[in-house]
Amino acid sequence: MPPRKRPTGATIIAVANQKGGVAKTTSVASLGAAFAELGKRVLLVDLDAQACLTFSLGVDPDAVEESIHHVLLGQAELKDVVVECEDGVHLVPSSIDLAGTEAVLLGRPAREYVLQTALESARKDYDIVLIDCSPSLGVLTLNALTAASGLIIPMPCEMLSHRGVGQLLDTVADVKKILNKKLKVIGILPTLFDGRSNHAQEVLSDVGERYGLPVLSPPIPRTVRFAEAPAVGRSILATSRTSKGARAYRDVAAALVPQL
Repeated sequence: MPPRKRPTGATIIAVANQKGGVAKTTSVASLGAAFAELGKRVLLVDLDAQACLTFSLGVDPDAVEESIHHVLLGQAELKDVVVECEDGVHLVPSSIDLAGTEAVLLGRPAREYVLQTALESARKDYDIVLIDCSPSLGVLTLNALTAASGLIIPMPCEMLSHRGVGQLLDTVADVKKILNKKLKVIGILPTLFDGRSNHAQEVLSDVGERYGLPVLSPPIPRTVRFAEAPAVGRSILATSRTSKGARAYRDVAAALVPQL
């Protein structure tokens, strides 16, 4: 099937890494809030059945009646499931129902384009759409990569975190060849960074050269403030505005805006 013509409108960015525990959800929530502070209209899409982004933004996944699951299966319109959150962003929530979505989509034609089609109606209403992908390289992540024009890869500054990034980049190469020629890797986002650690410094200096990709700056520091924020349903930009983590995400967002 030839690639579909991509409509104009919002810049869609997938945030993906099939390895868990890389601060992916934290990055989506924090960058989303930072973009909103810069005056951008921001939509966040929770594409993970664990619904961590949904919970982190103060929405109870167990109380969600319609979610991204229903949108992908054609049972609801995207605009009807969007929730307005306190951080100045809008959210397409997830729920445990999403765990069964891939199995249903596998039997459908053009299954990789379902999310792109669903987002078309929203592109005119937003400047930036961030997609929080599940920690896998399944059909849902392929949907995100097909819908997006850019990809951010969060990666902790630990040597073992390199494992799997190569596999993700292989998938990206396949997607560019077959499904989405315009997909671009915006960069690797270093997370859980400990500036006192020689190991973290070495990983940070190595990662860009190893993969031939931009490394977003500054690196996101390791701080307990990130763990505290979801408990009150806000991002770290609201719960600890002057912390190192909040400042880092603001700086990354400000540097990205001219590219989007």
